[in-house]
Amino acid sequence: MATTAFKGTPVQTSGELPAVGAAAPDYALTGADLGEVVRPDGRRVVLNIFPSIDTGVCAASVRKFNELAAGLDDTSVVCVSADLPFALGRFCGAEGIENVTAASTFRSDFGDDYGVTMTDGPLHGLLARSVVVLDRDGSVLHTELVPDIVQEPDYDAAVSALS
Repeated sequence: MATTAFKGTPVQTSGELPAVGAAAPDYALTGADLGEVVRPDGRRVVLNIFPSIDTGVCAASVRKFNELAAGLDDTSVVCVSADLPFALGRFCGAEGIENVTAASTFRSDFGDDYGVTMTDGPLHGLLARSVVVLDRDGSVLHTELVPDIVQEPDYDAAVSALS
């Protein structure tokens, strides 16, 4: 298990993020259109993982990654949460989010496969804020488990990992 925090109080996760250099677990998530979202072949991937689109920090991370994604060549950005696809679609539509793919874990084991399901604390069962960057072959280039859920991820580090 790894430890993050929620407003300064330690929170455990269901495991550890995949190690840099390791092959990332495959995933099959559900998109806002209820279609399957899987890792695209031959493209780099940034996984922006967060608890819920209905919080300010989570919404800010989706907006920021949407902005950054417009300038990332050969890279897909997938924003992953346990929100229902309908909530993700509503948010992305209202915000004009078009450069990232919003995906729900509601039909998958993604949280446990990536070690990011919070196992205690007030957000128990949701995903801990984290970022995983994958190369074209699905190997992990960068990971970040944000120290406190109320903080935004290190966007610069995620983008730098793609260089």
